[in-house]
Order: sequence, then C-alpha cells, then structure tokens
Amino acid sequence: MTQTPIRTQIDFEQPGTQSSTLNIPFSYNLSGWSQLQIPIATMANGEGPTVLLMAGNHGDEYPGPIAIMKLMKTLQLEQISGRIIFIPAINIPAAKAATRLSPLDGKNLNRCFPGNAEGTVTEIMAHYLTTEIFPRVDVVIDLHTGGRGVYFYPCAHLHLVDDLEQRRRMAQATLAYNTDFAFLYADIAGKGLLPVEAENMGKTVVTTEMGGGEVTPASVHRTTQSGLHNVLIHLKVLQGEEQSRADLGLAPTRWIQALDADDYMFAPESGLFESFVDVGADVSAGQPLGGLYFLERPDREPTIIEAPSDGIAIAHRGPTLTSQGDILFCLAHDVDPAVLKTFE
Repeated sequence: MTQTPIRTQIDFEQPGTQSSTLNIPFSYNLSGWSQLQIPIATMANGEGPTVLLMAGNHGDEYPGPIAIMKLMKTLQLEQISGRIIFIPAINIPAAKAATRLSPLDGKNLNRCFPGNAEGTVTEIMAHYLTTEIFPRVDVVIDLHTGGRGVYFYPCAHLHLVDDLEQRRRMAQATLAYNTDFAFLYADIAGKGLLPVEAENMGKTVVTTEMGGGEVTPASVHRTTQSGLHNVLIHLKVLQGEEQSRADLGLAPTRWIQALDADDYMFAPESGLFESFVDVGADVSAGQPLGGLYFLERPDREPTIIEAPSDGIAIAHRGPTLTSQGDILFCLAHDVDPAVLKTFE
C-alpha cells in the first residue's frame, strides 16, 4: 500500500497532552510548495480505550467543531483513562468556506473512503484516516448536522451493522447521547462513507445529526456538548458518572428507522419549498408535508408533497430555494429496540 504523504509531530503512542497539525502537501497558483494544516491534539493517560473525536467532515456543520474545541480547553489530563484524539475540523478548507465539499478539489470527504494516498487533498485525508488513524482507535465519534441543505431533529444515529457485538456497543453508545430519537438510517447518496469504513474495521462508531442550516439554536449546542461528554463517560475514556435519560427526568429514547427508499422524498421540480410540519412531528399517510411554489408562475397551484406512510418527520429541506431532485423530507418509523438484537 502506498505510504501517506501526510506528516505530523504527534506521537500517537506518547502519554500526556500533545498539539500539532496534520500536514498535507499541495500546490495552488500562488504557492508551488504549500501545506494544508489540519489541527490535531491528543490526551493520553493510563489504561483505557482510544477514541477518535472528530467533526467538520462536511464544512457547513459547526456544532461538532465547537463542542470539540470547548472540550479540548476544559478537559484535564487526570480525567482521562486511555486516549482521546481530537480533530475539530477534519475538512478545514470546507469549514472555512462554509461549504459541504472541499473548495480545494470539489470532493465530499464522506464519499472518498478508503481514500487514495496519490489522489487529491480530500482523498489523501481519507486514506490517512483509513490507514493511520482508524487502526489505532477503538471508537470513532464523527459529529454531523444536516449542513445547510437539510434540517434534522437533533439525534444520534447509526447503521445496523451485521456483527451483533459491534452493534450492541454502537447502540449503547448511541443511547448515551441522550437524544430524543436514536435513528437507524440507510445510505441513499453513494458509497465511500467514513462511518462505514470504520464499521468495516470493527470499530464502535457514534455519529449524530445535530440540526442543520445557517442558524444553530443554543439548545442544539447544549445537546451536542452534553451528549458528547456523557458518551465519553459511557466509553470509560472520561471519568465521571454516566447519566441516563431517566436520571435527567426524560422519557426513554425513541428508536426510529428510515431504511426504505420511499422514506426519502425528493423534489419533483424546482421551486420555493414550504414545510407544513416541524421536524420531530408524527405524520399520517397522505398528510400534506410541504409545498413547492413557483416564482415565475404565481398563478400555478403549489405542488404538494404528501407522506407516503405513517411516520415521524425526522428531517426536511433546509433552504427555501429548491432544485429538482433535492431532498425534501426524510420520514422515519418507530422500531422495536428488540429488533436491534442488542438488549436483553
């Protein structure tokens, strides 16, 4: 396998606190010799699991980077039992540009795995995670939102992996996020996802969809940060007392899934989208969920989007301006936790 061109001063086996960058060589018009520098830090103390904590996989998703940066500033080394690798913004060019795709090569990091050491900057980063970081860790936490394109009811989510022991670890860690919903989802937009690559290596993978859009309410920041703290305690890499939803006076997490193609509704034509229901709402088959309106044809009746079945509106289109083929709604359905085959 081709060796990565990425260099760093981090010694992943060294105890204590370290801070450096992942340095990727690249060229642009004003510099033939340049580096893309991705901040990275580690905290290691004693025996315990190794956890990769990362966000900014997509550049327009900010609650995760903020949560990680705050955690890096507040954690004390003596609170750690094991090792945490912090990468607040793995796709920093996209995060600085507020774009989903990297402005350096136009690629979606979350569609580039396992990566290519001789490819573009984004492909090189995917290869580095696959070959250098994932093999060193027990747990991968990859924090997302719906970006500017989709607004989710804030939730932790996971794939239904085949290995039942791995599935049990992932389900329990997902529950530790203490979100109202735990969401089982399908990959409808291609291959090469970061979580799938880590799952295929047997890692415990924890992911989120913490809202989306340009505006992040304070409540979403609180959920992102408190949930992350609780998950790290659950994983026993951070000292403290794990809290359940019952401890917080909340109802049990509601397990939902969107595993069928019909659960994902796309715009049949371009227009201005109005959602008729809020995310998190229960809806009935045939219920109008939203409408598309047409600036150049105000005389036209709106195109109404109806629910194909009973379910929960877990996510809908973010921007009002909508192009044909854009996702409009994701409809999830209640699932008996016993289906997970992970709980006694």
